[in-house]
Amino acid sequence: MKKINSLLVFAIFFTLVSCSSDDAGSGNSVPFSTPLSIGSYWTYDIEDQSGINRDSLFVDSETTINNNTYKVFKAKNDAATGFYSNSLKNNNVRENNGKLLLTGDLALTAGQNLPFTIDLSLNDFIIFDKNASNNQTLNSSPKTGVINETVNGFPLTISYSLQSYGGETLSTFTSPNGMVYSNVKSTKIKLNLTITTIITVLGSPQTFTALAPQDVLVSTQYLSDGIGVVYTNTVTSYTVSNFVANELQIPESDTQTQEEFLDNYDIN
Repeated sequence: MKKINSLLVFAIFFTLVSCSSDDAGSGNSVPFSTPLSIGSYWTYDIEDQSGINRDSLFVDSETTINNNTYKVFKAKNDAATGFYSNSLKNNNVRENNGKLLLTGDLALTAGQNLPFTIDLSLNDFIIFDKNASNNQTLNSSPKTGVINETVNGFPLTISYSLQSYGGETLSTFTSPNGMVYSNVKSTKIKLNLTITTIITVLGSPQTFTALAPQDVLVSTQYLSDGIGVVYTNTVTSYTVSNFVANELQIPESDTQTQEEFLDNYDIN
């Protein structure tokens, strides 16, 4: 009897483990495609403080860089006002193991312009990973740099860091414009700045932190399986001390929000 019971327990255990393994495998293998076929296009309605605009983004051609094949993105009339559309315009994207890698210049749009120039040229910077967990950093190291600029007569030392992060996985997602999409994953891109300046106080130059380390730009993009980006929310903001704001002649804080809504698309 003990032998029979032992065999029965083993059989049940084996069945449970097998079912568990099958479930885990099927969960990890849920398909999620990010179309990059030439001729595919997406049009977006852009809403921000400047009003409503429209972007048309499309895959124009292929190019080879360091033996890797990339798809070249273009914008209609070479113009884009949305952060997402502008970040892909005239840039090169390739897919590798569920990741989208961007090589090019992540130029900021008018809505996110800063009073100084930041080098955001990228080489295989991961902008999306379908297998990433929420808040997981996507690049082994961020894009960083230090630049020196003069704004309103004040010398600024600007340290910046650009990194992307995994986001949510949603069975359904309702865009703020009411459109509903299935099998959606999000990704985030953050630009962090630290700024110091030298201000003369009572005849003596003093170093001040004009901008404490802050994420001055956070862009969250939602991608739907087989479609691509369906909605983007980009927030630019900063806060400085009253003293620094007065000296630099800028507001103490500012926040601007931009939304990009997918209107129509065609996947080749």
